[in-house]
Amino acid sequence: MADAAVFDLVIRGGRVVDPETGHDAVADVGITGDRIAAIGPALAAGRREIDAAGLVVAPGFIDLHAHGQSIPADRMQAFDGVTTALELEVGALPVGAWYDHQQAAGRVLNYGAAAAWLFARKAAMIGLDLNSGLPPIAMMGAGAGDMRWSVDAATPAQTETIVDLTRRGLDEGALGIGIPHGYASGAGLKEMSRICALAAAYDRPTYTHIAYMSNIDPRSSVQAYVQLIGLAGATGAHMHICHLNSTSLRDIEEAAGLIRTAQAQGLPVTTEAYPYGTGSTVLSAGFFMESDFAERTGTGYGAIEVVSTGRRFGNRDELAAARAEAPEALVLWHFLDTDDPHDTKLLDISVTFPGGAIASDAVPWSNPDGSLYDGDAWPLPADKSSHPRSSGTFTRFLAQWVREREVVPLVEAMAKCSLIPAQIVESCSSAFRRKGRLQPGCDADIVVFDLARVQDRATFEAMHLPAEGMVHVLVNGEAVIADGALVTEARPGRPIRSDPR
Repeated sequence: MADAAVFDLVIRGGRVVDPETGHDAVADVGITGDRIAAIGPALAAGRREIDAAGLVVAPGFIDLHAHGQSIPADRMQAFDGVTTALELEVGALPVGAWYDHQQAAGRVLNYGAAAAWLFARKAAMIGLDLNSGLPPIAMMGAGAGDMRWSVDAATPAQTETIVDLTRRGLDEGALGIGIPHGYASGAGLKEMSRICALAAAYDRPTYTHIAYMSNIDPRSSVQAYVQLIGLAGATGAHMHICHLNSTSLRDIEEAAGLIRTAQAQGLPVTTEAYPYGTGSTVLSAGFFMESDFAERTGTGYGAIEVVSTGRRFGNRDELAAARAEAPEALVLWHFLDTDDPHDTKLLDISVTFPGGAIASDAVPWSNPDGSLYDGDAWPLPADKSSHPRSSGTFTRFLAQWVREREVVPLVEAMAKCSLIPAQIVESCSSAFRRKGRLQPGCDADIVVFDLARVQDRATFEAMHLPAEGMVHVLVNGEAVIADGALVTEARPGRPIRSDPR
């Protein structure tokens, strides 16, 4: 058999789904090296073979919004079907050093990052050391003692520095510009127009956390969406809106309508959502400290929960004290009640948005003391915490919206998990034209899963539980999950940068 083999690997008899062509039929998939070589009935022998009868074979999922960026984060996301995990909303700076660090450490999944506008802002306005070596999520918490970077408009000289630092990130291969504007809502439109024009000049997307999270004018979420859409029209930048569900709060329906209208006019605006009514961020997030936070957001301080301890807050003063001690601590924000039919409808609007991607906003894993965990233990120890979406975003979507409720057909679901994310990024990186599809010549990033069994298992009480139902997961043709078990030594992940200009 080995001498007669034509392919390195053949996946036999699965339900092969390609979201770009709409192919959905039983077939074999032949893989040679790190590429798909052939798809069809009764392919020739492979050196290795996988029996996929009764299973779905689809392109690996591309997560546009993954903050974990570590071995434990990769492993948990692999069980969620992710083969490419991208740090785009926040990004990294310096970009070249970030890629070097990831490559030296080794990664399970493919990876990439945007240029971090927010870190450029902190460097320009408060002198943040960009060469500290801190991971992006820790850099988010840095500078909490001097919040000028968050609340002040930049001077002309500071704006020049911000633009220059961001440009350097693009020159080092960043996949666009991360603009978490909600963490620095003091940034004015002159600065934003310069940054967005820079993205347009490089033909790379921006990945934006809208400026305001509030359901009350002025500075409402709706105002922020109108402002963002205006920037797309004024600068020509592709404005990708992160987590439509959480930043819209209770105005999801109106926000979705604004996006649809903008798209109908041909504006380059895209979006994503995750299938949870609970968000996550760092304690230093400035919007928590607004005096009318509860009124503006529709939630009280009791809706904010420290990930590592489960502590909730009684008032603004309690949160301020905790923030002063550990500004980088990860917190959960329970902004929707998914047991409420009205709130479920709001979540549905964002998750099923036509042409919208599924993206996790996965956060890193933490130790009990709140420090970040980047160890190698497997199974992931029970005392490690994050957010259930870091373990089960895509499998939750498949289980609830595709299998159980039958709201989204399987081919469309695969598009939201793989093809649409690839299309959002492929304008700046041709590597993504070989991802998100199951066709000859495409990368062998492939998931083989049991639709009848696929399910998220992580809860807010037990966040460390990996999803189930992913039987095989291949990254660049190499197994990272085989027969439902983690291949602990696998490190096939590759960096993905933008194409040279």
